[in-house]
Amino acid sequence: METVTNEEIRAAALRQSAVDMGCAPEDFSRGRPVVVRSVSSARARRYLELPFFCNLVTYGGNVVASVSPEAEPAVRAYVERFSPEHCFETPNLLVLADALRPFGMRPCFMAEYFLPDLRLLRAQPCAYETRLLEPLELVGYYTPEWSNALCEKRRELDVLAVGAYDGGRLVGLAGCSADCETMWQIGVDVLPEYRRRGVARALTSRLAGEILARGKIPFYCAAWSNLPSVHNAIRSGFLPTWVEVTIKPEAFVRKMNGEKEE
Repeated sequence: METVTNEEIRAAALRQSAVDMGCAPEDFSRGRPVVVRSVSSARARRYLELPFFCNLVTYGGNVVASVSPEAEPAVRAYVERFSPEHCFETPNLLVLADALRPFGMRPCFMAEYFLPDLRLLRAQPCAYETRLLEPLELVGYYTPEWSNALCEKRRELDVLAVGAYDGGRLVGLAGCSADCETMWQIGVDVLPEYRRRGVARALTSRLAGEILARGKIPFYCAAWSNLPSVHNAIRSGFLPTWVEVTIKPEAFVRKMNGEKEE
């Protein structure tokens, strides 16, 4: 766990964001908005659908927008009009939504990403036995109650997990997905009757340490309104590092909301 520093962890995240966005790592600290054309990359996070129509990222200092050619004028006007913190919230985000509506596009994913702080990260205990699980041991757990820890659509990326057991019953599971070459994403689920007992942070913190021991960088994602997940990240030794907003086709957004196609 001590083979890397916090600075190296952040630098790895910046490099990966640069690959995903089609920009340079230093673009996230230029002090002014940066707009680049989105391109596909074999080194991008596996679940990203590239090229983007529009994706906004901030590490706090400025906004980087990765866009398609047709979106560039509207997005450039937007990121140059509003400060970084306001680009990612309503009512200002509605300005972007209105500008992109003629293209049949809408704001969709809004997420906060966390990286471990090595000053805070340590394996935390819980009242239940925890076990390290390899991919072959996860086959029977691709069920709805473990859908945050594991991904049915991308089973091949689920490389490691830690389970919590009450007797022989699995009551909590944290899994990690090898989303790119250097960074593995952690997801966690705990059965409802076992929540608020420290299970999630015990699993998350142990799995983070196991990932670091394998020479990879753990990261954690949550919707900023999902306070239980945000609290778990922080209590497990993670701190918020960057946020993203992704624009998707309106039909995709309607489908995610369970609406029928018109």
